[in-house]
Amino acid sequence: MITQPLVAPARWVFLALAITVSAGHIPPAAAAELIELRTGQKIEGDILKEQDGALYVDIGVDIIKVPLSQIRRRETIGKEGAASVNTPLPGATKKLYQTAELPRASIKDLSQKYGEGVVLVQTPGGLGSGFIINDRGFCVTNCHVIEKETRIAVTIFHQAAGGEFSRRRIDNVRIVALNPFFDLALLEIPKQDDLKFKPVFLTESDDEREGDEVFAIGNPLGLERSVSQGIVSTRNRNVKGLVYIQTTADINPGNSGGPLFNSRGEVVGVTNMKLLFAEGLGFAIPAAYLKLFLDHHEAYAYDANNPNTGYRFLDPPRRRLAGPPPEKTTEMP
Repeated sequence: MITQPLVAPARWVFLALAITVSAGHIPPAAAAELIELRTGQKIEGDILKEQDGALYVDIGVDIIKVPLSQIRRRETIGKEGAASVNTPLPGATKKLYQTAELPRASIKDLSQKYGEGVVLVQTPGGLGSGFIINDRGFCVTNCHVIEKETRIAVTIFHQAAGGEFSRRRIDNVRIVALNPFFDLALLEIPKQDDLKFKPVFLTESDDEREGDEVFAIGNPLGLERSVSQGIVSTRNRNVKGLVYIQTTADINPGNSGGPLFNSRGEVVGVTNMKLLFAEGLGFAIPAAYLKLFLDHHEAYAYDANNPNTGYRFLDPPRRRLAGPPPEKTTEMP
C-alpha cells in the first residue's frame, strides 16, 4: 500500500523521551493501522493507546500524538493474508459501505462466504439481483430493475447452522436513491429482529486487469443463487460514454444488479447488461462509479411525491380490429 510521506505539525508530535520509555510503562501495540488525516496525509504505525481525545502512534522511529479531530478515517493493516477493512471513526460521517483488501481464496469458498449478501429483487414487472452493503439493510441493484416500480420485495438466502440456505422474502423495501445515468439504485430493506444482514465488501483499490479472474452471483431467469465464473476481458470498455468492465462471466436477464466479485471476494462491479445473440460478452458497472453514487446518494434521493417518479400502470388493452374506428351515427329524434 502506498502512503504519502508525512510532515506532521509540531503540536502533533512529541519525542519519545516525553514518555517513560521503560517497558513496563509503554503498553503493547494494540493494532497496526493506516491513519488518513483531514489534510490527505497518511500515517502508518502501531496504535499504543487512545487517551484524552488523541491517538498515540508508534511509527518505528518515533511516537506521535494525533488528535482524533484531525483524523478522517482509520484502516486496520492486516497481517500477511489478512483483510484490511475500512473503519469509520466515531463522530465521523459513516459511509454506507465497507471496503477491504481481502485474502485470495477459491470461488467455492468465496461464494459460500458472501452468498448471503446477494439477494433476489422482485417487482410486479420482473425480477433482478442485488447485494447488501451494510448491516443496516442498505442494498444496491440496477435502476432498470426497479424502474417505474414502487412495490419492491427482496428474498434473502440465509445460511443455517448446517450449511443449508433458507429463503426469506421481505416486502415493503424502500427506495432510497436512483441514478438512471449510472443505472444504479439504492434500496433499504426493513430491519428484521431475527435476522442479521450479511454485507459484502467493495474493492478498495480498483486494480483489476485484463485476464484477472472474476465471478458473478445472481438470479438469471429466476434461477436463484447461480454462480458463473470468468475473466476480465477489458477493464475500460466504452459504451455510450460510460466505462464498463467487460467480462466472460455468464450474465443473463435476472443477473442485473448483482455483484461481480474478484478472486478475493471484493465487489469490483455491478452486472447490468450483455450483448444479445452472443456469449461471453457481459458488462458490469465499475466499483468506482458505484462508490461515487453511494458517497453522494443524497443528490439522487428518491422522492415519492415527485410526479416524475413513475408509478407503474398497466397498458390499455389493444384494439381487436385494425383500421380506424367505425364512425358513430346519431339518429335524429
